[in-house]
Amino acid sequence: MLLPSITYALFLLSIVGLFWSLTSLRLRLWLLFAASLIFYASLQLQYLPLMLVLAGVTFYFGKILTAPLDWRISNENWQVAEHGWNQRRTLLLGVGIAINVLLLLGFKYAEALPRLLGWTGGATGSRPEDPFWQILMPLGISFFCFECIAYLVDVYRGSPPAPSFINFSAYKFFFPKLISGPITRYHTFIDQFAQPTPPSLATAIEGGWLIASGAVKKLLLADHIAILVNLSFDNLPRAGSADIWLAVFAYGLQLYIDFNAYVDIARGSALLLGVVLPLNFDFPYFSTSIADFWRRWHMTLGAWLRNYLYFPLGGSRQSLWRTCLNLMIVMLIAGVWHGNNWGFLIWGGIHGLALGVHRLNQAAAKAWAPLKQLWETVPGAILSWGITQLVVFFSWLFFRLPDPQQFMLALQRLWGVPADAQFAQRVYLESLGFTYTELAIMLWGLVGLMGVAYFFNRGLKIELSWPVKLLLLPIFCFLAWLLAPAETLPYIYFDF
Repeated sequence: MLLPSITYALFLLSIVGLFWSLTSLRLRLWLLFAASLIFYASLQLQYLPLMLVLAGVTFYFGKILTAPLDWRISNENWQVAEHGWNQRRTLLLGVGIAINVLLLLGFKYAEALPRLLGWTGGATGSRPEDPFWQILMPLGISFFCFECIAYLVDVYRGSPPAPSFINFSAYKFFFPKLISGPITRYHTFIDQFAQPTPPSLATAIEGGWLIASGAVKKLLLADHIAILVNLSFDNLPRAGSADIWLAVFAYGLQLYIDFNAYVDIARGSALLLGVVLPLNFDFPYFSTSIADFWRRWHMTLGAWLRNYLYFPLGGSRQSLWRTCLNLMIVMLIAGVWHGNNWGFLIWGGIHGLALGVHRLNQAAAKAWAPLKQLWETVPGAILSWGITQLVVFFSWLFFRLPDPQQFMLALQRLWGVPADAQFAQRVYLESLGFTYTELAIMLWGLVGLMGVAYFFNRGLKIELSWPVKLLLLPIFCFLAWLLAPAETLPYIYFDF
């Protein structure tokens, strides 16, 4: 059941109708749980038992983390008992987190283990290409585990646990966000069911608008850009420097539009069920610093990294150099989370280094007034925007080509290398029907359209009214269906 598709649209409409026809909160939660199981089973039935067990284990640990002390003990023994219980709670939290982390790393790194250990096979040795190592990672396992960890930490810090498994599982398996987020916290999510009311006309139209605009982003933009990206990187040995830079630029746009499209469809689907999911993107390519980029890019992942990694490490409460170290650790962990190849670690290292440099620059600007004044001028803002986006897009090279052989070849051909004589003919003209210049103009034109949207949204604070969205909604759906490529590609973040 793909998003977007006619099958998903019919599935969603039927669930929405059933959901609002029920009056009992418990029945509504059971419906969402059952619908989510059907949704996940349509994609990966074999891993459904695993996900249920993981949810059950997390729910159980949340319960025992808040088990009360025996009030019948004497006052003189209370402090001793409380101290021992706090130690056991910390141990239980560690075990709960370890279960989620080890499961996640097990799936992400099982295939990479032979390569990392240098196992090349032999008379009795297993090779990386053996079926034993070709383990398909469960869809959504990363987001699933991150939410489980957040839930356990929140309960440990004092938030009340889920009163029943159905409350917790309706949250954990909520199908609009199940595969690729956005990452949500249990209490923020479940509180929205306390006094549910059917969506107003404007809210329902907004939900449909988000789904339709997500379909356009995915099918008309991201999947078409993917053709250029895939053809360019599949023919990397024949590509010239300009071709590689264009492909990296295109991939940065593809990744953003592709993931943003999924979030739009997820948020629109949730709105029809009375649930507001958090934003995940806020025009990140118009950020003027790497810190601002991470406040706008994959915002729920950034919030998770801050709340459950950066702050526990000490955040910025210690020395400047310790703050920079904490930022580097967090971003390296983010790289490890994304994949089991060296490219992801380098990508995280680049962002960690850039965040550290940004902190050092902030400290220097406070001590030296001319530097602070530079960044506050228009040329300074343009310069900082250019540096930020250069770092971000350069790092996407390692994200798209995480294998060392691939990114090393790309780096070797990144400056001063002409393309093979047939590259432009076969990739641009024959496959895409456009020249290099025309493709570059179209991609920059897309950035220009983002700039216009950014200006109206953030500058003028103007948004389309719901009657206009209602008018455009069927047009967007028709265009997505009519102009979609022959093959719909899976979302990029399904791999993570």
